[in-house]
Amino acid sequence: MRRRALRMTLLAVLVAVLLLGVPMAIFGSSMLWNQEIANMRDQASSLTSIVDRRIDRGAEITPELVEGWGGEAAPNVRVTVFLPGGSEVSGGAELSGTPLTVVERGTSGVVVQVQTDRGHIYRSVAGFILLVSVASLVALLAGVLLAARQSRKLSAPLIYLAASAEQIGSGTVRPHLRKSGIEEIDLVSEELVRTADRMAGRLSAERQFAADASHQLRTPLTALSMRLDEIEMLTEDEEVLMEVRACQDQVERLTGVVTELLKTSRSDGGGTTEAVALTKVFDQQREEWQKVFHRAKRKLILEGDEDVTVLATPGSLSQIIATLIENAVKYGDGDTTVTARRTANSKGVVITVTDEGEGVPDELGDSIFKQGVSTGGSTGLGLPLALNLARADGGKLELSQNRPPVFSLTLNAVPNSLDPNKVLPQGALISMGSRRRRR
Repeated sequence: MRRRALRMTLLAVLVAVLLLGVPMAIFGSSMLWNQEIANMRDQASSLTSIVDRRIDRGAEITPELVEGWGGEAAPNVRVTVFLPGGSEVSGGAELSGTPLTVVERGTSGVVVQVQTDRGHIYRSVAGFILLVSVASLVALLAGVLLAARQSRKLSAPLIYLAASAEQIGSGTVRPHLRKSGIEEIDLVSEELVRTADRMAGRLSAERQFAADASHQLRTPLTALSMRLDEIEMLTEDEEVLMEVRACQDQVERLTGVVTELLKTSRSDGGGTTEAVALTKVFDQQREEWQKVFHRAKRKLILEGDEDVTVLATPGSLSQIIATLIENAVKYGDGDTTVTARRTANSKGVVITVTDEGEGVPDELGDSIFKQGVSTGGSTGLGLPLALNLARADGGKLELSQNRPPVFSLTLNAVPNSLDPNKVLPQGALISMGSRRRRR
């Protein structure tokens, strides 16, 4: 949209400059040419009148008289007076090439010829055309600046709308949008807000239903399980015990199904994705892990682009980075570096966590994010949980390099040219504490 608006505005300015500049250059050049010829005619007419009067009085036509109309007075003009007797008197500059000539005849039969060099007229015309060209370029430059400003003014509200749609799609149903002043865009914005309100009502109803279903289903299942336990304690009949155990298995399976259904319902109902400033997340992680690294006589380096904002769940993002840093502390060595940089298209942000340790063995590279897989004998739950949290926020977590280990977290970014406070609500950072996290 922005490029299209910029191209259209530039095309309109270019057409206007051409429609005005080209005729102005042609008309101005023609005026200069005609003005020069008119001046020569006036000069020839005046000299003819003087010569006629001198001839009538019987005075002599001297070279000094003619020289006064050319030479230093007019450096590019040569004047020639043809007298009735056939003689001629000349004066002025020596011209080369084909000069521009104007001839006037007097009443006494005298002929006055005024010539000028075409070159100085061409130079005057070229100077005028150059002036028009410079003015056209200045006008075109002003049009470019105006077009860039107008394109930003038109495209920014559309980017706000895209960010709002991204919020709604990520589960945040209270987008923050400001009026753009463009009626059509504001109508779409208002409709998005109404859609978000309807989604908020539906999500609220679904979550209330999930809570009610959880209470209504789990209570009788728990009571049934207790009755089966009581029957198992009271009976000694093997057949009854077998049936009781089979019923207990079915109850446990049903309880697991209810739990999974409720979990799926909550996850499908929408997340809590918000605009999160990475500088705040990095400050929180630095404060949390500084003492741990100091005791281990190691350094934690957090660096990256300034003012980078990502779309993520604050608590999930803190948990993911904390898990990767803790793994670097437990299984890595040397300095641990956490960096953030924008992708080439500026639509995403890549957060990398690396250390100077031996890294991940090649045979575990493809399965490091599976549950139960660990390089240090732990439970192997931390990285799978971090992977699921990243996917829930529309991101990606991967091991991009085995030795030294480099874990990369890719998330959607908010454009740096916009003010996230006017587009998305700022999420409060949730401190995960310095407790141990299992890998």
